[in-house]
Amino acid sequence: MRWIDDYRGASEVTALLAQISAKMAHLTQYNAQQPLRIMEVCGGHTHAIFRFGLDKLLPDNIEFIHGPGCPVCVLPMGRIDSCLDIAHRDDVIFLTFGDAMRVPGGHGSLLDARRKGADIRMIYSPLDAIKIAQDNLTKQVVFFALGFETTMPASAITFIRAKEMGLSNLFGFCQHITIIPTLNALLSDPNQKIDALLGPGHVAMIIGANAFTPLCQLYQRPLVVSGFEPVDMLHSILMLVQQIQDQRAVMENQYARVVRADGNPQAQAAIKTVFCLKAHSQWRGLGDIADSGMQFTPEFASFDAERYFQPIQYDSHEQPQACCAQVLTGRCKPQQCPLFARQCTPQHPTGALMVSSEGACAAYYQYNQECICQTM
Repeated sequence: MRWIDDYRGASEVTALLAQISAKMAHLTQYNAQQPLRIMEVCGGHTHAIFRFGLDKLLPDNIEFIHGPGCPVCVLPMGRIDSCLDIAHRDDVIFLTFGDAMRVPGGHGSLLDARRKGADIRMIYSPLDAIKIAQDNLTKQVVFFALGFETTMPASAITFIRAKEMGLSNLFGFCQHITIIPTLNALLSDPNQKIDALLGPGHVAMIIGANAFTPLCQLYQRPLVVSGFEPVDMLHSILMLVQQIQDQRAVMENQYARVVRADGNPQAQAAIKTVFCLKAHSQWRGLGDIADSGMQFTPEFASFDAERYFQPIQYDSHEQPQACCAQVLTGRCKPQQCPLFARQCTPQHPTGALMVSSEGACAAYYQYNQECICQTM
């Protein structure tokens, strides 16, 4: 791997790889056929693994399982269709992050709708929605509020400011979701073979590392909250391997330079002011998960786009041949999907995992040329 020669922590990378290999050699219960299966929850970790070739540098008896920590990837097609229902209305300006533009719904994507004349705009910060609403007072401006706890504070602050300013033409289509119920759903599945987890550093920055401790206690799986540099991830993997060797199952925080035990109280307060849990939420690949989605609190209900526009609530369905659900839940690898790199490419995606910057299929397509060759 050429990057190691130029990497500022090259010697540390080499040392960590040697330590992991030595410890895995002593864990004889794991081999190439039955490896230690580590789920990296966050899509950012998935891309780092393949960008830096960590899967090839590590011993053969370690296997990465790609988790559901990409909010665009777990977005059901029915939710995109409801967005399209709103976005096609004449008096609406619909705002979204770039990752969601090309996610296909049953009736096309937001990008398709923009090509057909809908006023759909890509923004980089939720706060951009305030200026657009101020500049277009005769329009209804709808922001697609999407993401795990990482992006919730920015959405919350946007609507707090909008309320303070008295903006009445700004709304949010809320698709914010929470990570802990998702992991509960995965780990409670008796058919799911997960030995350890790399915890999502960005989410933990908001909710705190301690939020993951009950999962370790309940399911007896080690979890290490990890940063995103190669050294961070290798150090985290070493910590997981050490726990396996010691027959422990606890939460450890490798990313302590960024993640505090109790998270960010100011961000948590903003979230609690604007959003609250709703009883049920649909997830691509995981179905209905109780208490996993967010909605506007009664105090901020006037900003709720679904309450105001009453869009059609579409059933979620998938392309029959697509394996998005299986990839999201670690039951297969992207290249095992019959559509991967054939009908489903970044230019012509069938599923969200190919278009998201954190999607597993996008990572395989961009960095793992062996997988592309296997499909040809």
